[in-house]
Amino acid sequence: MRSRLAARSARLVLAAAAVTALAATATACGPDDSADTGSSAASSAAASDGGDSPSGDTAATGAPSTDSGDKTGSGDKTGSGDKASAGGDTGSGDGEKSGYGQVCGANDLDLTVTSETQAGGYYLVTAKAKSGITCYLDPNTPSVSFGSGADGVASPVGQGGEDSIKLTGSSVAYTGISPSTTNSNNGKEFDTVIISTMEDDANPAELKLPDTAHVDKPIVTNWATSSAEAVPVIA
Repeated sequence: MRSRLAARSARLVLAAAAVTALAATATACGPDDSADTGSSAASSAAASDGGDSPSGDTAATGAPSTDSGDKTGSGDKTGSGDKASAGGDTGSGDGEKSGYGQVCGANDLDLTVTSETQAGGYYLVTAKAKSGITCYLDPNTPSVSFGSGADGVASPVGQGGEDSIKLTGSSVAYTGISPSTTNSNNGKEFDTVIISTMEDDANPAELKLPDTAHVDKPIVTNWATSSAEAVPVIA
């Protein structure tokens, strides 16, 4: 009986020793496992840090893309297009040629003079706007003189048109000048006649006459669109 108890006790001791040994083994393995776990954690952290670095590089490379985005801001230079449009405004403007819509000056016109036999003889002056010019004969009575003296100034007789006349392209206007309205021989002779489209015309035209004019109290008609209306007579 005692031998059985002794054997059982011995087995219990061995079992306890085995459990203790196992516990010790587990305890001994725990630090290694923790170290491994720590290593794994460190590796993971390193991997995580390493992953952050590339993403940081990406962010850095992303900066140039932002800069390039700023470069697209140089698209503001297309604002120079505003200068072009401004050019367009200085274009003064609006594409109109100089001389459009103005009052005709004598230097805006091509003027010719011919000798006519009606009404005792007179000079017919034809006016046409020069190429590229559009202008108006306004007032519609020209200023005409033979020489610079007051006795050579032609008096208007009110014949011809009464409204301003637009000259452009092939359109023409006429005025008639009678150099003498008397039967005396007290006048003067002239080879030229001076024509201004207005009293303060800065550039009057001096036209060569087809013959020598005997001038004594000359008269002049208004501008007219028909040569038949430009025959000067005294009513």
